[in-house]
Amino acid sequence: MKTFGLLLIALITCTATRGEDDVPEIVVTAQLRDTALENVPSSVTVLTENVIAQREAQHLEEIIAASPNVNLSAGGSRARFIQIRGIGERGQFAEPLNSSVGVLIDGMDFSGAATAATLFDIQQVEILRGPQGTLYGANALAGLINIVTNRPSQTFESDVKLTAGNYGMVGLGGVISNSVSDRSRFRIAIEKYVDDGFMNNDYLGRDDTNDHNELTVRAKFDTDLSESTQLNLMAGFIDIDNGYDAFSLDNNRITRSDQPGQDRHKASFGSAEIRWNGNGRFDLVGRFGKAKSDIDYGYDEDWTHAGFDPWEYSSTDRYLRNRATATGELRFVSNPSHSIFNQTTEWSLGAYLLDQDVALRREYTYLSAPYQSTFSVRRIAVFGETRSDLGRDIRLTLGLRSEHHQSDYGDSENVHFDPSNNMVGGRLAVEYQWDPSTRVYASLSRGYKAGGFNTDGSLDSDLRHYEPESLMNLEIGLTRSWSDDASFIRASIFRMDRHDVQIASSLTRVRSDGSAEFIDYVDNAAEGSNVGIEMEVSTYLVDQVRMFASLGTLRTEYLDFVNAVGENYSGREQAHAPRYQYSTGVEITTTRGLFIACTIEGRDEFFFSDSHAEKSKAYNLAHLKIGYETDHWSLSLWGRNLGDKDYFVRGFYFGNDPRDYYAARRFTQLGEPRRYGLTFRYHWRS
Repeated sequence: MKTFGLLLIALITCTATRGEDDVPEIVVTAQLRDTALENVPSSVTVLTENVIAQREAQHLEEIIAASPNVNLSAGGSRARFIQIRGIGERGQFAEPLNSSVGVLIDGMDFSGAATAATLFDIQQVEILRGPQGTLYGANALAGLINIVTNRPSQTFESDVKLTAGNYGMVGLGGVISNSVSDRSRFRIAIEKYVDDGFMNNDYLGRDDTNDHNELTVRAKFDTDLSESTQLNLMAGFIDIDNGYDAFSLDNNRITRSDQPGQDRHKASFGSAEIRWNGNGRFDLVGRFGKAKSDIDYGYDEDWTHAGFDPWEYSSTDRYLRNRATATGELRFVSNPSHSIFNQTTEWSLGAYLLDQDVALRREYTYLSAPYQSTFSVRRIAVFGETRSDLGRDIRLTLGLRSEHHQSDYGDSENVHFDPSNNMVGGRLAVEYQWDPSTRVYASLSRGYKAGGFNTDGSLDSDLRHYEPESLMNLEIGLTRSWSDDASFIRASIFRMDRHDVQIASSLTRVRSDGSAEFIDYVDNAAEGSNVGIEMEVSTYLVDQVRMFASLGTLRTEYLDFVNAVGENYSGREQAHAPRYQYSTGVEITTTRGLFIACTIEGRDEFFFSDSHAEKSKAYNLAHLKIGYETDHWSLSLWGRNLGDKDYFVRGFYFGNDPRDYYAARRFTQLGEPRRYGLTFRYHWRS
């Protein structure tokens, strides 16, 4: 960490001159109006196409560590759940799931289902840290991840990407984009990716029981209906057909399952956006979308096979979900030339609706018949925000969102819940333009998360229901740039106070045959606090050498928290909340087309769960990419986790090994080992 600190100082003090054309403006679209990154009064990271290509990332999980204070939880073939500033879910079995971190893909809600977050033909990934009470409401208590795909082009362009590497990795993707007429444009992107996964099943003699088999198809069509009206259409299909055989009794990459599981997600989705600026005073934006997902998640619960041990049991658990989501938003955004209050105040006003239905069928060895449930949720919200110029280079932002959350649940065991919550969030931010290159801000924001209920296992009645959670976030930040924005620093310090904290806990109960029932459930703790610093720095030392770094520090604590078995965890750190996280590297290009990018990233140890004391160890990973690029093609050799370090993406504490008579102990899921590959890209441009 000392070396990293010295590097940060060096990056801040070093500047270089770059041409203005070399530094395109980054615009954050996950705001009530599109806003330049340096003008957003909150902590935001934007991972561009360049960052995705630098890591040769296929999925969101492979680049998330480039953002400070962001962690992930796997428990499947891909990380479905994200934690921001130590807050976020780590898994799901029964309904409901009220996400703390929202995940949007072109405006479609995939919160809690980020298996679908593949990264082919992506323009940028926007990571907004802290509560987004005005922007998105109940599913963004800790923050929001907004994935934006590339738009259609006015002129012809096409791309082909071919990649191959170890563990049987092969990927082939193509893009074509062009104008249809003077007013209309289209873009189609298709990619197929496969690998064998990183586990070896000793019993079956296979190395592909934890494989990846992923198809991504996206299409966009933009048309100008008139001089004042634009219609943007999008449709997509994601077919994730991955294996799930990730846990070993010996905590290594050798499994013994006789019935390996699956982690499948087949999603079809479409949306329409209409923009109208025919009124000189405001613009009208309407967005409507619909997504349907078939999710099949299951595993070999005993992790072994017949004849393994005299004390063995045999069990499989499978969750099949049909999830349908419809969203609609209508937003009025003031025209910059017609601000109110003597042209000092921009404003936005809108309404939002989400309807989601989930039908679950659980097929479990210890159930006499499949367990079935239906869960529906409706969110209706109205919101508004003003941004006022107070003079003397001071701006004031006021935002407010009021939301009604109604859900309905019923299952085959005659359990029924229909809770409703009314919740309010918002933000107050003050910005000061210190000089043309430096902006400071202070903000106070409130986020919220709906209450819910537990349906899994043989829970006691007092553990069935839990209350809404709320959060107050105080944040102070600074952005500064040098040399036509070629070098910059963005930094913030924050404190988040959590109230009625919803904690994912678990119980293990022993059945009459000696096997264990592992029950996940959610309960409220009293209070919690999350305090930290976030910093991102980039600078060109010379025209062809860019250095970059990010750092997040985090201190978390529970107050007055006693878990289900009577253990007092007051004062303990929250789960999946490492005390530090960093990423730093250098990118070198030459006039002859050669390039090299090297990145080192790491994070501190953290608790796997709030229900036990097992921890992930601290780790550091190194990544490298070298290659050659021309105006039309590029060839690169790349590697991730070059040191082949073992690190963990999920951890449990319970009994599942018959060799020690099912004594409770730690079990972990390993992250990806050393990966390397060769990638070829060809670009056509007219």
